[in-house]
Amino acid sequence: MPILQVELLKGRTVEQKREMVKKVTDAITETLDCPKEAVSIIIREMELENFAKAGVLKADSK
Repeated sequence: MPILQVELLKGRTVEQKREMVKKVTDAITETLDCPKEAVSIIIREMELENFAKAGVLKADSK
């Protein structure tokens, strides 16, 4: 039973997340040969001020 955790910065629409989970589920079922009902996906969203790259907060690098 695959369980995936996806971490995203806030800002994606429900439609984008819906499409992502569909495509990711399809990829997992194809590669692991399991039914889609066995695939669980957890989406965690974080605020831009809670992510930094190269020493700069994402909130500061728009």
